[in-house]
Amino acid sequence: MIGSKFFYLTLFAVVCVSLCDGQILGGHTELQGDDLQKAIENLDVVLAKLSTGDGPSYKAIKVIKVTTQVVSGSLETYTVELDKSGASKQCTVKVWSQPWLKENGTNVTVECEGDEKVDSTW
Repeated sequence: MIGSKFFYLTLFAVVCVSLCDGQILGGHTELQGDDLQKAIENLDVVLAKLSTGDGPSYKAIKVIKVTTQVVSGSLETYTVELDKSGASKQCTVKVWSQPWLKENGTNVTVECEGDEKVDSTW
């Protein structure tokens, strides 16, 4: 009896692991292919919106890595080289999106070597 319970529990665990396609809910997943291209396009839109008004003006020069995480919305973390006023710096850009919120549904943080952290919400 205990042997059959163990067998079915093990079989259930194997099926669950095979169905999750390598992703762990709440875990970081590195983006590739079309998902990576969409994320890069999103980064360009976010940086353009950040530069309106009082925000700093950044341009992505090179995207090194992008990860996504499902956390009460979607958190995309970019490791990028950004250009700010002709100076290139390696930065981490985080875009936390909660699209169901009508106001303040997007939070963006930019942290570059030697610069103050930029934190903006819209």
